[in-house]
Amino acid sequence: MKNKIKTNGFMALELHTGIVLLVMLTFCFAVSMNGFARINDYHLVKQRCIAAAQAQLDSIEITGSALSKKQFKSLWPKINCSIKQTLPTNQWKGTKLIKVSADSQSFNHKVKTELCRYIPQK
Repeated sequence: MKNKIKTNGFMALELHTGIVLLVMLTFCFAVSMNGFARINDYHLVKQRCIAAAQAQLDSIEITGSALSKKQFKSLWPKINCSIKQTLPTNQWKGTKLIKVSADSQSFNHKVKTELCRYIPQK
């Protein structure tokens, strides 16, 4: 009888240890999945900012003007965009420098991208 009581106690200890380890592994998995989701969202927002800035540069180069605010907000609703144009000097005379900055929010991080391009003046 004494052997059965000790064996049952040992089995209960193994069961509790197994459950605790399983809970810890599940918790670690959930935390890592949350981290991966945040990293993935950051990179997706960064790619959207690059695409938005690239579209503005392409529009300025091809049509001579940027996308309208309405068009831009319909394509990229959560992205803010600013455009700066300067006239370069020296070897770049006859062109204009276009700088497009696009930024957005990813969880609690701000994502900002700046693209530049020299475009011949017409």
